[in-house]
Amino acid sequence: MNKTHVIKPLLDDDYPVISYGKGIYLYDQDGKRYIDASSGAVTASIGHGVKEIIDAMTDQAQKVAFVYRSQFTSDSTEALAKKLCELSSNHFQWSFFVNSGTEATETAMKTAIQHFQEQGKPTKTKVLSRWMSYHGITIGALSMSGHVGRRKRFSSLLEDYPSVSPPYCYRCPFHQTYPSCNLACAYELETVIKRTGPEHIAGFITEPIVGAAGAALTPPPGYYEVIREICDKYNVLWIADEVMTGVGRTGVMFAYEHWGVKPDIMTLGKGVGAGYTPIAVTLASSKTIEPIMNGSKLIMSGHTLSANPLSSAVGLAVLTYIEKHDLIQEAALKGDYLVEKLKKLQLLYPIIGDIRGKGLLIGLELVQNPKTKEPFSSSENMTARLISKAQKNGLLLYPSQAGTDGVEGDGIIIAPPFTITHRQLDETVDLLSKTLHEVQNEKQRNEVK
Repeated sequence: MNKTHVIKPLLDDDYPVISYGKGIYLYDQDGKRYIDASSGAVTASIGHGVKEIIDAMTDQAQKVAFVYRSQFTSDSTEALAKKLCELSSNHFQWSFFVNSGTEATETAMKTAIQHFQEQGKPTKTKVLSRWMSYHGITIGALSMSGHVGRRKRFSSLLEDYPSVSPPYCYRCPFHQTYPSCNLACAYELETVIKRTGPEHIAGFITEPIVGAAGAALTPPPGYYEVIREICDKYNVLWIADEVMTGVGRTGVMFAYEHWGVKPDIMTLGKGVGAGYTPIAVTLASSKTIEPIMNGSKLIMSGHTLSANPLSSAVGLAVLTYIEKHDLIQEAALKGDYLVEKLKKLQLLYPIIGDIRGKGLLIGLELVQNPKTKEPFSSSENMTARLISKAQKNGLLLYPSQAGTDGVEGDGIIIAPPFTITHRQLDETVDLLSKTLHEVQNEKQRNEVK
């Protein structure tokens, strides 16, 4: 490995050097081609090297690339905020632009708390969350995250916000089966609110479909309708963390639309910039902002590059491109096609225990025994092994957690750009099949030893 001064995910690993990207493909400096079947970190939703986005970036850079949000606004930022409002059917009237999903969820947390402070309810400071969730890596966002592995090193610094079971039908925390379970996982929120005291709770944050912590865990029908009712009953703001699911990833503009109910606050990230620029946003309803508007008129949050005009111009160009090419409908249709292909693969490889998700956010849970659902031991590093072999085969996948205890359990996410063709989806599944074949053969050889 050449000497590096960059802190990478693994300090002593040797990473290929990227050369360029085009469409769904990435090419390293050795000329090797990779199918970006994970859109990086479920980010590059429209593919790489799109000329319209590059042109919008260049045009804005020639005007102005940076202004400080306390001194100026910009046409691009105002236009992007207006567009997001329209896309939510005018439900979210307010946008707070930041640079990452973590910053967006922290801003959502602060906004929810301040919503009640400005009404003279200073004790409502907790933001409840679910186990098997991930909302970001800073101390505040990690406090809301129910990702056991990522909390472990910093547990003494974190709040105990994760307290509700996830909607995990494959491994129901209540050992029941939908629909006879009567949505016990949703109604658990009410129990937790009562135990904690609603006078202490400002919000409840959820990923509509769980990403990194649950390999596209998807709630059953009726789940979020119950969540909405409980939040209204106890005067708790519902925050939808759509950093991964938003902007078409699940086959609709915002994933909450699958359940026909609307959150009070929503965060977006990856899909807004589609990997072309760092940008994320916290969106809030008029109901959420009204007490603040009538009080201090100031949300206590902000960053140097918040509402950056260059990033805003890129975000607006991404949304325009998605609408122009009807890519959300494409994500829905191609997601259905991909799932059917994966179900056929599941018959060949019993390591695939469950297939779940919506649109082009599809999770595979990996198991040792498909009948008992026995997970692999964490010592086997199954997810990492599969991801590594796939990359050697020219296929990029996204690692994910699985398993109810947050320790034992493996999963991957397949989330290619919306622009992927059916032929390219076939190629993706073929490479995944090759990878699974290699992993299973290696496992059988090790068992013989």
